[in-house]
Amino acid sequence: MRSFFEGIADLFVNHLFWPLDQLRHMHSWWGANFLNWIFAAIGFVAFIYWMLQLKQYSDNDEEDKSVSSHSYL
Repeated sequence: MRSFFEGIADLFVNHLFWPLDQLRHMHSWWGANFLNWIFAAIGFVAFIYWMLQLKQYSDNDEEDKSVSSHSYL
């Protein structure tokens, strides 16, 4: 059983994380953080898209009145 877990550790450490190790040992800060900049850009674009969708929803005066936890008597 021990060799099974050592095999999993070897797979991740020596094979799957190899590209990230190469980024870590770069001498350029911009090059090492290129992947982080891509993720930040994707998140920023998704945030802008979501805000535009919420604005469109708000501008159409749409409101989900079918879901209510109070009777509002």
